Amino acid sequence: MSPATDAAEAFHRIHGRAPAGVWSAPGRVNLIGEHTDYNDGFVLPFALPHRLAAAGTPREDGVLNVATLGDDGQLQQSGPLEIASLEPRSVAGWAAYPAGVAWVLRDHGYAAGADLVIAGDVPSGAGLSSSHALECAVTLALLGLAGVEVDGDTPGAPDRAQIALWVQRSENDYVGAPTGLLDQTASLCCTESCVLFLDVRSGEMEQVPFPLAEAGVRILIMDTRTKHSHAEGGYGERRRGTERAAELLGVKALRDVTLEGLPAALAQLPDELAPLVRHVVTENQRVLDVVALLRQDKLAEIGPYLDASHVSMRDDYRISTTELDLAVDSARSAGALGARMTGGGFGGSAIALVREADLETVRSAVETAFESAGLRRPRTFTAVPSRGAGRDEV
Repeated sequence: MSPATDAAEAFHRIHGRAPAGVWSAPGRVNLIGEHTDYNDGFVLPFALPHRLAAAGTPREDGVLNVATLGDDGQLQQSGPLEIASLEPRSVAGWAAYPAGVAWVLRDHGYAAGADLVIAGDVPSGAGLSSSHALECAVTLALLGLAGVEVDGDTPGAPDRAQIALWVQRSENDYVGAPTGLLDQTASLCCTESCVLFLDVRSGEMEQVPFPLAEAGVRILIMDTRTKHSHAEGGYGERRRGTERAAELLGVKALRDVTLEGLPAALAQLPDELAPLVRHVVTENQRVLDVVALLRQDKLAEIGPYLDASHVSMRDDYRISTTELDLAVDSARSAGALGARMTGGGFGGSAIALVREADLETVRSAVETAFESAGLRRPRTFTAVPSRGAGRDEV
């Protein structure tokens, strides 16, 4: 069954009636462009087939009730949340994510309550943006239950870019995770068979064709099963470091440092900040180079840029782990065209660009490398660019 069907059936089990509607949002993989989003740079994500769905019915009393369906089939309930009383950090654990969304929507005139049940198959803690899939699905559900459908004809309705900003605010100011705009925008705006080329500063988007089958290649996701959290310290430290570097360089954001001007910029910075700047500036250029190749139908030639991105994140941004490095190195050694960690770092997943004929060889090599190192077996699967968030028919 699909996440939307699972959510609808679980809703019926709890509430004894069918939901008024179901909305879902995908996890994402960032092909390249890591930690550039909060530096006003470029990113290149695509949506996963894996989704989180929110089934719901409106309430008139301003109360939000949320339940989630676990992998074991058990339901966890948040307890009643008074939307009018929500304040940052007032709700802990997984319920903070839907609560944060309701808190932001309240400020924009959407304060009605709802009963929601959430189900899905985006791996949690894998660096595949399960939290943002949850937030985007809940946002669309609460808006939809208030009579506002995304892409509909409701006067004054927010567009997807605006909703991404609302979700970012809920994550930053309510949950306390200093994330950029990459994940929310990817979940909301990606389309099938394309990667999303996003200029974070201008908001300009381009759906760039990403024809894996025609190129004879696959994207292998390697979930190392080492969980990470953006609400923890490492991510925030990197963000503050880049903001401090921009301040010292007298620019609005590191987006404004050119590749040609990088040596001069690095010479002005303390030793602890220079590697962060080098990563952001070179990573922005790698995104542009990969997009240029994709526009020329040279998908199979982007591998070296993935490799260089991983080295930069490992050595300059210092956000990789033993497990991520092992996944990347063993995939490369087994014949992958390129590989890199993806997501915020400090755990999570890596990706590899692999020829179709080499897929099982690479997968087996990665699993064997982990077994030989005495590590938990990684979860591996292939992914194709899929549709963004929206309402589901169940």
